[in-house]
Amino acid sequence: MSLYPQVPIAAIATAPGRGGIGVVRISGAALADYAQRLLGRSLVPRHAHYLPFTSADGEVIDEGLALFFPAPHSYTGEDVLELQGHGGPAVLKRLLDRCLQAGAPLGLRLAEPGEFTQRAFLNERMDLAQAEAVADLIDASSEAAARGAMASLSGQFSRQVTALSDRIVHLRMLVEATLDFPEEEIDFLEKYQARGTLDELSATLAALIATSRQGQILREGLHVVLAGVPNVGKSSLLNALAGDDIAIVTPIAGTTRDRVIQNIHIEGVPLYIVDTAGLRATDDEVERLGIERTWKEIERADLILHMQDARDHAAPPDPSIMDRLPPRTPVLRVFNKIDLIEDDTPLEAGTLRISAKQGLGLDALRSEILKIAGWNPGIESPWMARERHMQALNTAADHLALATAHAAHDDRVLDLFAEELRLAHQSLTAITGVFTSDDLLGEIFSSFCIGK
Repeated sequence: MSLYPQVPIAAIATAPGRGGIGVVRISGAALADYAQRLLGRSLVPRHAHYLPFTSADGEVIDEGLALFFPAPHSYTGEDVLELQGHGGPAVLKRLLDRCLQAGAPLGLRLAEPGEFTQRAFLNERMDLAQAEAVADLIDASSEAAARGAMASLSGQFSRQVTALSDRIVHLRMLVEATLDFPEEEIDFLEKYQARGTLDELSATLAALIATSRQGQILREGLHVVLAGVPNVGKSSLLNALAGDDIAIVTPIAGTTRDRVIQNIHIEGVPLYIVDTAGLRATDDEVERLGIERTWKEIERADLILHMQDARDHAAPPDPSIMDRLPPRTPVLRVFNKIDLIEDDTPLEAGTLRISAKQGLGLDALRSEILKIAGWNPGIESPWMARERHMQALNTAADHLALATAHAAHDDRVLDLFAEELRLAHQSLTAITGVFTSDDLLGEIFSSFCIGK
């Protein structure tokens, strides 16, 4: 994404389609005179003005509210003009065209995706983690996800990261000062209790990673694949979890020929449940293609529910299935159809008994899914976290671990100790955008909707 903060931009800021209200947003430098030319009157900052929006020849395009927010007290940190009219696509397009026409002498152009929020970041109205939370709040699919995005947008996550960064910087300052004055012969590690401080930093970072993992689950959800031989009740379980007849269920083996995906929520956590074709050898070309798609879904799963008929619980798992399951993906063996048997024999760890048809054991299944995912319901309103945040946090943890290893020696390795602290600090500051490449900024903001 190109960075031209000095050039004014405009876009329709409301979602495409028909609506009661539509908003055209303009951001740039010194827009007060432009607003007066466009609207035929001056605007009082931060006051709503009801007036007609007219074309260049005076034809009324629409009527609505105009609001002017002078820099720096605006969303982007620049002058911002918002025109709120009716939400019809044709009306909004005419209004946007009129704004672009009137702003042509200023170089006014259409905004790129996420450019308003990008300018807010560049003008230090928010840090990078907060800017990303804007998109997460818009995309939130549950109340819990919305709370998490709002927690990030309000700066909870950033404050935790910044506080930890500051503590690392303080320790860096002490060790580098010691390196600058070696003649003082100070036993740095002992005098400043560096080992104990480092242990505290590592523990704080570990807690931060745990909470952030919660936020990552909220944002990205879990890809849960139902796998097994035909007619073990995969489609019945999908319907039971979804609370609706999503998939066709019949006694005929091989009914499901293609994947069926349903989004559900458990305690606010989004789950993408995938029903798949039964795994077996077949000469049916359509079923064979469905089985190929099943294996592709299994390869990208966050969790695999390996379903089996409870009447066959004594039989070992089918090796043709077990040997092909991804070794690093958690697998939960689920024995379905317990309503057809009478057997209370305890099961081994990592197994559950259910009846999708009767709804038996589903609460335990839901709880186990969240447990395997690492979800902790005791942590309220975690902030939202993305994969890049988790990578940065884990990288910082690795560097602190190396610093701890160096601290196990004497002061002769202080230079290595200091370097690991520097790298840990650099990883953390990448989260809030202190050290971030333009390429990464372009990738982040290009995923936003236009007008935000």
